[in-house]
Amino acid sequence: MINIISLNVGSSSLKISVYANNQPLCSANIDLIQKTSHFSGQIPNSLLTWQISGNLSDDACQLIKKLPITHHSKFAYRVVHGGDYVQAQVLNTPVLAELERLAPLCPLHQPPALSVIKALMQAYPQQQHIAAFDTAFHAQQPDLSKRYALPLQLYQQGIKSYGFHGLSCQSIMRQLAILEPTLALGKVLIAHLGNGASVTAVYQGKSQATSMGFSTLDGLVMGTRCGHLDAGVLLYLLSQGWDEPRLSQLLYKQSGLLGLSGISSDMRTLLANETDQAKFAVDYFCQRVAREVVSLATVINGCDCLVLTGGIAEHQAQVRESILKQLSWLGVIMDTSANQQHQTIISSPKSAIKVLILETDEQYELYLAAKN
Repeated sequence: MINIISLNVGSSSLKISVYANNQPLCSANIDLIQKTSHFSGQIPNSLLTWQISGNLSDDACQLIKKLPITHHSKFAYRVVHGGDYVQAQVLNTPVLAELERLAPLCPLHQPPALSVIKALMQAYPQQQHIAAFDTAFHAQQPDLSKRYALPLQLYQQGIKSYGFHGLSCQSIMRQLAILEPTLALGKVLIAHLGNGASVTAVYQGKSQATSMGFSTLDGLVMGTRCGHLDAGVLLYLLSQGWDEPRLSQLLYKQSGLLGLSGISSDMRTLLANETDQAKFAVDYFCQRVAREVVSLATVINGCDCLVLTGGIAEHQAQVRESILKQLSWLGVIMDTSANQQHQTIISSPKSAIKVLILETDEQYELYLAAKN
């Protein structure tokens, strides 16, 4: 019996994992840009005839309609911005209204996720629908990490650092507790490097600070997002007649690796390109990651373990090597062979900081949120 379906909705992608009798049954990864899908596990015959339409909500509904859903099945969704929610929430009208209010802070992720949620809630009104939030992992951070140097009144109105990639961080810490239980209780830095990217400092299993803040724009340079930017740039552009929609388009969709290179937002494309612009974008990305790692290490007074995760970190040895070389002054010693072979531990036994590559499993975190 299918009991939990977890859905991770991106701006142009959809990951669905199906659990039957509390065991993983099958999963689907759908790329709406390339219009490709990949299935794994015990695939029901009904899915073999399913085809992508290119519409996120329609594709999610049509795919799930081919599964033997029961009244006892639950749906679990990844929602990037949960505001002040500290744990998963059963979706209802007030919760949806709050998530809609937060949508402008992550326009690449929240609107498509809410679109899928509403479509499935309408299609399956008898089932329980649960949202788990990327922000929840960071909700208990100290005020030193959450506040901006702005008047207290603005902080009380919700202008603060929320942090993101929390489900990924939860997954990494869960895995680390099994692989390296002593390290998991120490000073851990998690670098989630994908089309979206952030670094999080964790001490004794709890988030202490992270590079993303009020919105998903802050911190590291990303695929099309600018990362850290002097607010004075925005004031200047406003004085030059730029309006909010134009600024939003610039910061969310025209910046980052795409803006730096003028070529692509995809790290794979840039690594394969021999132009100076592509090399500059890659170098810029790697240096910013190294800088953020060092910055956040100060918050937890050091680093016992650095975990690299996300699509770029898991698959691009060249990027990992560049980042780790810039951390050599901290005593990081990379095992070149292990790095090239994408092994779990890529640091030398002599390294002052243990460096691991772990594949994040946000789908399983969604499953646990619904199960519990």
